Amino acid sequence: MDFRGIVYERHGSGAPLVLLHGLGHRRQAWDPVLRSLAQRHEVYTLDLPGFGQSPAPDPERPFGIAALVDTVADWCAHAGVERPHIAGNSLGGAVALELGARGLASSVTALSPIGFTRGAEMLGSRILVGGMHVATRVPARVWHSVIDSRPVRALTTLALHGSVRDPRGDMARLDPAVVTRGSAYTRLAPEVVRYSFDGGPVVQCPTTVAWGEDDRVLPVRAIRRVIDAIPHAWQVRLLGCGHIPMDDNPAAVADVILSTCRAAAPERVAAAA
Repeated sequence: MDFRGIVYERHGSGAPLVLLHGLGHRRQAWDPVLRSLAQRHEVYTLDLPGFGQSPAPDPERPFGIAALVDTVADWCAHAGVERPHIAGNSLGGAVALELGARGLASSVTALSPIGFTRGAEMLGSRILVGGMHVATRVPARVWHSVIDSRPVRALTTLALHGSVRDPRGDMARLDPAVVTRGSAYTRLAPEVVRYSFDGGPVVQCPTTVAWGEDDRVLPVRAIRRVIDAIPHAWQVRLLGCGHIPMDDNPAAVADVILSTCRAAAPERVAAAA
């Protein structure tokens, strides 16, 4: 995939911090924590290929998690962002961990990352992926009407968010462009369900895996496998948060990311010397 098509925003100043969204989302997923992070870091929010404003990759070329990792690594090299801190949610969390395993990150914060759930724990993600697959076979005008209905938006909010979220806030809404036949979502979704993180022993940088206690897509009990994959990783449970904790408790998420970045500060100084 061509990294030059990646659309991104840059905010703040300081040590670079790259933020990677989840499957079907976009760079604006990080807006709730952006201000807090940009007070300490030069923050880059990326639209992964095929999401947000970044163009989809060639349908004839491989498009999977490994290709995403390669593309983000190439983008960092081209942008002169050397060994940044990296934080990611869900799919983005797995990409962040894989980049850490390659030695390309100063620190990694993974929020409810894919790759650690097994068996029955996959039920929520399988239902979500299966539902989206069915939706690609529904006429567009019907699908657009369905996703804007109050029951579907309420169900989406329940699936993706936790109990701590302000109930007066806007209900979640699926992006209709995501669920079209041949979209980046439909191409990636099967691999996301199959993916298992196995690069853990190679990850040497400070790493935090944080999980929403109310995550209904990837249950929090999967966090117990992190200790086997990445023995030195800090494990954090985000009380009342769902699968997209940046929306549910921005302050807690920003604090987790900044704490992980601070843990790497001595390493960056030593490397510079």
